[in-house]
Amino acid sequence: MTMMTAEQYAESLGKLNLVVYMFGERVEDVVGNPIIRPSMKAVAKTYELAHRPEYEDIMTVVSHISGKKINRFTHIHQGTGDLLKKSKMGRLLGRETGCCFQRCVGMDALNALSIVTFDIDAKYSTGYYKRFLKYLEYVQENDLTCDGAMTDPKGDRSLPPHKQPDPDHFLRVIEERKDGIVVRGAKAHQTGAVNSHEVIVMPTLSMRKEDEDYAVSFALPSDADGISYIMGRQSCDTRKLEGGNMDQGNLMFGGHEALVVFDDVFVPWDRVFMYKEYDFAGQLVEDFASYHRQSYACKVGVGDVLIGAAQTAAEYNGVARASHIKDKIIEMNHLNETLYCGCIACASEGRKEPSGTYCVNTLLANVHKQNVTRFPYEIARLAQDIAGGLMVTLPSEKDFRSPETGKWVEKYFKAHPDVSTENRMRILRLIENITLGTAAVGYLTESMHGAGSPQAQRIMISRSANLPEKQRAAKKLCGIEE
Repeated sequence: MTMMTAEQYAESLGKLNLVVYMFGERVEDVVGNPIIRPSMKAVAKTYELAHRPEYEDIMTVVSHISGKKINRFTHIHQGTGDLLKKSKMGRLLGRETGCCFQRCVGMDALNALSIVTFDIDAKYSTGYYKRFLKYLEYVQENDLTCDGAMTDPKGDRSLPPHKQPDPDHFLRVIEERKDGIVVRGAKAHQTGAVNSHEVIVMPTLSMRKEDEDYAVSFALPSDADGISYIMGRQSCDTRKLEGGNMDQGNLMFGGHEALVVFDDVFVPWDRVFMYKEYDFAGQLVEDFASYHRQSYACKVGVGDVLIGAAQTAAEYNGVARASHIKDKIIEMNHLNETLYCGCIACASEGRKEPSGTYCVNTLLANVHKQNVTRFPYEIARLAQDIAGGLMVTLPSEKDFRSPETGKWVEKYFKAHPDVSTENRMRILRLIENITLGTAAVGYLTESMHGAGSPQAQRIMISRSANLPEKQRAAKKLCGIEE
């Protein structure tokens, strides 16, 4: 098997023995849980579209290892064309799901490791790259979803890993054995963690010699002994338990995050891709971050949905022809397409690494992600402006369906005579979901903090902008000789 269907993907998750906790209790049926299942269905969309002929060029590619057709999410970029199609794939899936579809992090981890393992081998004559290629072949052959686990809890941010009062605030190696290593720690904010077959761990920041026990990268099955998941809360998450579907906004899809705990977990050597090479920790972080900042093409797709919802709300409210409404829709499109320009630009200017893998342009990827920390918030503000206050004061679906109150909800929330009250309520709930509810995690908060903080991007922009060259150009034009 090389490419799973959406149905096979769901079945494969059901075979995992994941240890998942939510609301203080263990979740017995992870796949069927009504709060988790919408996020699983979003990942399943990445499998479904790969089998649709109209999306074959974007969603699939021929493996440079096996020569077989594979899902692009398991591919190592072989040229700028691959990087461009990655951006197009992200926008497509964001538009199809209206939320985070969770599979980008693992793809970006695989590509970053394909670069860094090769470079470590070149310096230290280790065997990481060969191990990695064997692992990659396994992921491609089985079409696996991987969780890229980089973010540590970090504890006191003013201190490096080896000086933390609690040494487990950064994931670390606590024991070396003949057949592998034992690790302890946690990874926070893990998007799509319980929808993944594999977890790929990476260091979270640049390190020094004293931090070498924390300079570790490896991959394990997501249900390996000692790994536990604690689900994060999202705004309005329990609406999925209330029956009906109107109040959820997005009826089909969603996302999730989790704290992933590694409680003295054994990792065999053939799954280890970095061990104590602290001088390469920073490179792995930066390569992964550049890839993942490009991946925020997905927010353009969600932006497409939000713009469509705002236009629909304007029409349902009877204000679509107002000049200020038209101008707001234009501004939303302008901001959204500007984001798309950024992810396409950093892909187009990609470069070939010694391993043969193509990486995005670091400067442009960070500029793109810096815009993502800002523009979706303005797009969301404009959508809320257009929607009106009813978006957050609507009665519940149960009130709408109630024999006692339904007639009043129907009567007093009717607007355009050709639009049903129910349809008006549904589009307003979708806007609420994307800008304030469960999808807001993936669209707004993730836009701000995903792939590193805004300050991390500014640091990379400062490093990559080549100010001396700009100064030379200016001095030359005005006759300054030094």
